[in-house]
Amino acid sequence: MPRPKPTSEGAGAPQRPPRPRARRHRPGQRALQEICKYQSSTRMLLCPSPFARMVQEICLLFTRGVDHCWQSMALLALQEAAEAFMVWLLEDAYLCSLHARRVTLIPKDLQLARHLRGPEGGHLNGDPPRAPAQTQPPRLLYQDPHPGALS
Repeated sequence: MPRPKPTSEGAGAPQRPPRPRARRHRPGQRALQEICKYQSSTRMLLCPSPFARMVQEICLLFTRGVDHCWQSMALLALQEAAEAFMVWLLEDAYLCSLHARRVTLIPKDLQLARHLRGPEGGHLNGDPPRAPAQTQPPRLLYQDPHPGALS
């Protein structure tokens, strides 16, 4: 029986069907998909174990080497607050970039957002927050002609 002639792709290589091409996304479509995914989920964005190690390392710096034990719920609450602060800061920084007619977030936007928020917004060297301005109580449409009398 005659042997089959080898193909140019190699001897005995099985023929594979052509692989379908990767789907092309329009610019910004993938980013919008990721935004929707992260907004609909409730899980943490940061991994818990590296965050816990970082918290313990910072705790060692502030307690002069005394190692404290952290409860898991305390670490979870701290991580929740840290992630909420980061999301809040990035939202404000993105608004700063949009105000400058840019869509790209740059470090200058983060610095401006922190500066505008003051010490509560993460700007440690800023001026103390201003007291809210004294406002007048809202005027009533109907004023009682006898304010002291009981009805």
